[in-house]
Amino acid sequence: MARNDLKGKVVLIAGGAKNLGGLLSLDLAAKGAKVVIHYNSEHTKEAAENTLAAIHGVGGEAILFQADLTKVENIQRLFAAGVEHFGGIDIGINTVGMVLKKPFLNTTEEEYDKMFAINSKVAYFFIQEAGRVLNDSGKICTIVTSLLAAYTGLYSTYAGAKAPVEHFTRMASKEFGVRGISVSAVAPGPMDTPFFYGQETDDAVAYHRSASALGGLTDITDIAPLVEFLVTDGWWITGQTIFANGGYTTR
Repeated sequence: MARNDLKGKVVLIAGGAKNLGGLLSLDLAAKGAKVVIHYNSEHTKEAAENTLAAIHGVGGEAILFQADLTKVENIQRLFAAGVEHFGGIDIGINTVGMVLKKPFLNTTEEEYDKMFAINSKVAYFFIQEAGRVLNDSGKICTIVTSLLAAYTGLYSTYAGAKAPVEHFTRMASKEFGVRGISVSAVAPGPMDTPFFYGQETDDAVAYHRSASALGGLTDITDIAPLVEFLVTDGWWITGQTIFANGGYTTR
């Protein structure tokens, strides 16, 4: 089977219920992939069920799996569920993340621990389990943030917790390459989803809209095709973080 052929391939998407993850779930299923859709809690259950229904509507196959992935055993259970249901997993995509915008001096230990658990720990052990479970010639992709190339305040725990994922990506790509597994990360600019607006004032939103060279916030429809490329035709790109943000940051 060609590397770029999704028909019959199994894709596991952490945070696959809504926003970018939901779009990826539907797009990949529409192209013939079987999808394992992870969602975190009862709060996102309805969105997960809606995405599942949309996949069924285009004749696709998918299953749902709810878990808090900050517990490593739940990441293992998630991958095991995909293998049990579909017989194996070819592609792992992690869209899980949480933003905190807060002054450095006001950040609590509890907030720090939570941000690093969600943004860094989950990413590490997701990549680890994918490396153990994925079929040969598999692909792994993690969503990070363009703030990794920004000179700014207020996002110390968010950007700080996403930063290690670049190193995880490089190290894993070296170790997993012998099996033909590519490992990449995508760093979008601020995306026009509810994930973005919760911590931003109107003035901050206006600034973020004006900061990109191409103008406006990042749209999930601009990111999904890049992720899909990296886990298909773009498999030769490995160990790298791709900044996709319309010129919001660069390096």
